[in-house]
Order: sequence, then C-alpha cells, then structure tokens
Amino acid sequence: MPLRRSGPARRTVPIAAGTLVSFLSVLALPLALPGLATASETSKRPAHPEADWMGSTIVAHEGGAPADGPEPRAGHRRAVAGVDVSSHNKKVGWSALRRSGVRFAYVKATEGNNYTNPYFAQQYRGSYSSGMIHGAYHFALPDNSSGSTQARYFADHGGDWSRDGRTLPGALDMEYNPYGATCYGKSAKGMVNWIEDFVETYREETGRDAVIYTSTNWWKRCTGNSGRFGRTNPLWIPRYGSSVGALPAGWRFHSIWQHTSSGHPVGDRNRFNGSFSRLKVLANGDD
Repeated sequence: MPLRRSGPARRTVPIAAGTLVSFLSVLALPLALPGLATASETSKRPAHPEADWMGSTIVAHEGGAPADGPEPRAGHRRAVAGVDVSSHNKKVGWSALRRSGVRFAYVKATEGNNYTNPYFAQQYRGSYSSGMIHGAYHFALPDNSSGSTQARYFADHGGDWSRDGRTLPGALDMEYNPYGATCYGKSAKGMVNWIEDFVETYREETGRDAVIYTSTNWWKRCTGNSGRFGRTNPLWIPRYGSSVGALPAGWRFHSIWQHTSSGHPVGDRNRFNGSFSRLKVLANGDD
C-alpha cells in the first residue's frame, strides 16, 4: 500500500550559501515523532488532543440531535457511507465496518504542530487494507502556530497524498476552539488569512486542495462568512439533523456530510454527496 506521495516533490529552501535541503519524504511514514516546529511554537502543546476529534465541539456549541433512520445503502448514487476516526476510537474493526457498507474513512493524523495520533498506523493502514478509500485530517489550532507550519507538519506526519486511486486529499478541521476563545483570538480577516496560509501550503506540499471541514455557524462567526474557498476546496459539513441545511458562503454544494455522531461501533458517520465513481474522482485528483 503506497503511503507516500507520487505527486510533485517538496520544495527546497536554502540553509546556507550554496546549500539546499530537500523536503522529499522518506519512504517510511512517520507516525508518532515529536514535532519539528521551532521552540517558540511548541510552547502551546494541546492539553487534551485525544478529546479533539472531528465535530467534538459542534454539538456542545450548536446543539442538535443525530440523524435518525438506517444508514444509506452502500453503492446508492447519493449516499456513499463513510466514517471518521481519531485516537479516542483506539483500534478500529475495519473489516466489520467494510462489511456493513462503509466505503471511505478519514483518520485524524495531527493537531496543532506537535501532536500525532498514536493509533494512526492501525486506523489509516487498516481502513486501506479493508478495501476502503481513505484520507487523513488535521485538527487546526490557529492560535498555536501559523497555517503554513501546521500544513507542513500535517503533510509530514500522515497527511500526505498518494496518486494510488484510493487516497483522498487531506482535510482541515476548522471548528470551535476546545481550549478557549471560539475564534482562537483572531479577527475574521485574520482567520481567513490563516486558513489561506494552510491550504496554499498544503497544495504546495502535496499538489492537492485540502478539504475544509466546518459548520456554517462557526464559519459565519469566525470568518465573517468568507466566500474565498468555495471554488477550490471541497466542503465537508457537520449537521446532526435531517438535512445538510444552509451552506457557508462560496460553496454551491457540499462534498461530504457528517450526519451523525452516534453510530455503532464508530460514532461519526458521513455521506459522500455523489456516486462511488465520483468519490474515486476526488481521490484521483481528476476534474
């Protein structure tokens, strides 16, 4: 199973006169190495990253109930089933999920610039080995370090992309701050600039546009409902109700809907907004 990129090589930067250092990845995927950030940025280590998973702050701030009813039938043109997992799920039974109809999975890889999911190897490789299309996501802490720093950390610690037909572009998890001020102490303009810094760097590192996970309420509150990313970055929206509801500005449609956080045995369940063949297009990077 390919774990590293087959896309464009990393950029090179000068470290001394006439000397270059390459950012080409090693073959083995680094899974739990300490961060490579500067000492000034490592001072804000997250206190409880195991409790910060995709959507962990949504119900607390927005309320709502999980969607009722059975899971969409696998292969249905408008309801390709998926899950997202993090370290709080520990070892996941991927074969059983695959037999139940789950066709894709996103796995938390990193948070901030100095945390990696200790279960990432089992979750990321296990989902792939079971026959699913898989991807990785990053839990953003915009008051921790710059967007570019976190994008590089993510790409170096599991968030890379491979042109293997079964690896989705990395996802940026933008939601309520689990450690303090809702918008991480940033103005709307400052938040938009931080996100832009992340997604532009991620594209430079991997050749792909990151998926953006966010709720409409958070997006309105913390970015001023910016429409800057709708044409480039696929939208993954959480809403635990009977429909997706209103979308943030700039997006005409969503790509993934996180529709419940109470599924069994993995709580966070998702639906891809299209056929399985379109999901493969997203993985391949084709238009």
